[in-house]
Amino acid sequence: MGYLFAAFAAVWVLFFGYLLVLLNRQRKLRREIDLLKEALKEKQM
Repeated sequence: MGYLFAAFAAVWVLFFGYLLVLLNRQRKLRREIDLLKEALKEKQM
């Protein structure tokens, strides 16, 4: 029964770790999109 709990806990840890990685990537992409929008606005002026 202990191994089952350990496997269950490991899966949740991996899931939340992957979720944090995805959130970090989204944040970086959002920042890059905002920078590109600003650069495009400046170029159009």
